[in-house]
Amino acid sequence: MHIEHYKPVAVLQPFIRSIMIIESEYALQNEVLPDTSLVMAFRLKGSVVASDYGTLPVAVMAGLRKTSRSLSYAGGTANLLVVFREDGAAAFFKAPLHELFGTSVALDNFVDRHQLSELSERLSEAVNYVNAVHIVQQFLLRLWKQSAPDLLVHSAIEQIQEMNGNIRVKALPDRLHISQDAFEKRFRRVTGATPKQFASIVRLRSLISRSDEMTLTETAYNAGYFDQAHFIKDFKAFTGKTPRAFYQSQLFW
Repeated sequence: MHIEHYKPVAVLQPFIRSIMIIESEYALQNEVLPDTSLVMAFRLKGSVVASDYGTLPVAVMAGLRKTSRSLSYAGGTANLLVVFREDGAAAFFKAPLHELFGTSVALDNFVDRHQLSELSERLSEAVNYVNAVHIVQQFLLRLWKQSAPDLLVHSAIEQIQEMNGNIRVKALPDRLHISQDAFEKRFRRVTGATPKQFASIVRLRSLISRSDEMTLTETAYNAGYFDQAHFIKDFKAFTGKTPRAFYQSQLFW
């Protein structure tokens, strides 16, 4: 599997973290871990089968999720992925993003089918991957609602990330001077998850990235777990594997 990263144009950078081309010369399977970014994907060639969906559409939106999923790539497959920042996707879509949680949906549920058909035709004529990235960025610029990031939600995201997800989510509205109900609605509309779901993803992603520096017991304790059995249960739900099996595997991202 070959992964190439492209930097978005300046005006899109507040909303999009990266644009990626994922190319697989041979058939393979890998595990995709839950993350805090919504992803828009375009299949340029080949096919991809998701364990929770079946064969993915040519253009698809993937929501946040609390469990891993397996992706099987046919040989000669290439996909273009737009990885949004945590609070970025709401600048392009009016639909309630939290309804995407735990699932993937064909992009024509979010975008005018004529626009999407035109985009697909242009992508099929792209002379190379750089050209395909340029075409998708032009498409995104047309979708962009000219809105700025939600600073309140952005602040909440930063606080959750600074604490590696180990935070009293119910304390956030008071710090941000907003009611609990209004905060919940605003947060999930922008990020595609509730604050609690979001913090849980951050917590386990942080735990995985730091676990090679300490023992399993230390890892669990530092992540706020006082019961190792509870930690292993959550870890397995998140990654699809026990900690030992997970760190022996290689194909995950």
